[in-house]
Amino acid sequence: MTQLFDKIKEVTELSAISGHEGPVRDFLRQKLTPHVDDIVTDGLGSIFGVKQSTSADAPRVMVAAHMDEVGFMVSNIQADGTFRVVEIGGWNPLVVSSQRFTLLTRDGRKIPLISGSVPPHLTRGAGGPTLPSISAIVFDGGFSDKAEAESFGIRPGDVIVPDSSAILTANGKNVISKAWDNRYGVLMVSELAEQLSGKSLPNELYLGANVQEEVGLRGAHTSTTKFAPEIFLAVDCSPAGDVYGDQGAIGEGTLIRFFDPGHLMLPAMKDFLLTTAEEAGIKYQYYCGKGGTDAGSAHLQSGGVPSTTIGVCARYIHSHQTLYAMDDFLQAQNFLQALVQKLDRSTVDTIKRY
Repeated sequence: MTQLFDKIKEVTELSAISGHEGPVRDFLRQKLTPHVDDIVTDGLGSIFGVKQSTSADAPRVMVAAHMDEVGFMVSNIQADGTFRVVEIGGWNPLVVSSQRFTLLTRDGRKIPLISGSVPPHLTRGAGGPTLPSISAIVFDGGFSDKAEAESFGIRPGDVIVPDSSAILTANGKNVISKAWDNRYGVLMVSELAEQLSGKSLPNELYLGANVQEEVGLRGAHTSTTKFAPEIFLAVDCSPAGDVYGDQGAIGEGTLIRFFDPGHLMLPAMKDFLLTTAEEAGIKYQYYCGKGGTDAGSAHLQSGGVPSTTIGVCARYIHSHQTLYAMDDFLQAQNFLQALVQKLDRSTVDTIKRY
C-alpha cells in the first residue's frame, strides 16, 4: 500500500484544470510510451496510447480517464489588488471560502492565494452571514493594488487550483487529497498500461485520457469521433453517499454504474460486467449516478458506442479534501484488466447485437 500511496500522491498533486491539462498529459505520455505501440492525440489535447492486436478483425476498444480537475480562472483584477473568479467545473460555494489556492501565471509563476470569508464580527446586526455566489467570493494574494498584482504577471484568464497535499488516514486504509476526480482514472490507465505491457490482446486498445470532462464532457466527444471505438470504458470517480445514507460506500469496491442522467447501461453490457466481476472475484457495488461521466458523451458518437464507467467512489469530491479507499482502486484495477482482456470480436459483437 505504501507504493500505491506514493503513486497517488504524485498524480493528485499535479495541477491541471479543464483546458490546461498539460502537466497530466505530460505525465501520461511518459507513463504510457514504454508500454504501447504508438501515442496519439486529438485537436483538443486528449492523449491515448495504442496497443495493436494480431487478432483478425480485432475490435477497437477505448479506455479513457479524464485529465482535468475543477478549479477557477481569474475573471477580474480589482482596484484593491484582489481577484474575482469564474468557476471551472462544479463547485459548492460552501467549500470555497477560507481555503488556500495557487494562481498559475502565463510565464509559470506560482502565486499563493486565499479565498476570502466574512468573519462573524462583521455580520452582527446585518441579519447574519449569507451564502455568496462564486463570482462574489474574494480571492486575495495580499497585493496592495491592481498595479502590484499585474507587476507579478497576473492577468485575467490565469488559472487557480486548490493547494492541497495527499495524506494517509490514521488507519492507513484511506487517502485524503484533492483531485481524486479524476486522477483516479489517470493512475488507473497508467497502471493498466504497465500491467498489459508485452501482452497480446484480442482488441486494438486505445488507452489514455480526455480533456475538459468537468466542463461538459467535451474531450470524449472529440476523441471518440476521431478514433471511432466500438466499445468505450470511461474510468472515473463518483461521489460517495455513505455518510449521508445514500449509495456509494468507500471500501466496498468498484461500482456497477447502471444509471446516470446522461447514460443508461445496455443490458448486454451489464451482463458482461457482472459475469466478469463474478468470475474474477471482484468486490463491487451497484451505483445510481446523479452526475455524468464521459460515457454520456461517448455513447452518442459514431452511430452509437456501447459504453460504461469503471469507477470508484470518494467522499467530498470537487473540493480541497477528498477521502477514498486504496483497496477500491485495487479492485477497480483488477476489474479493468479482466474486462479488457476479454473484449474480443465475439464478445463485442454480443454486446452490440440487437
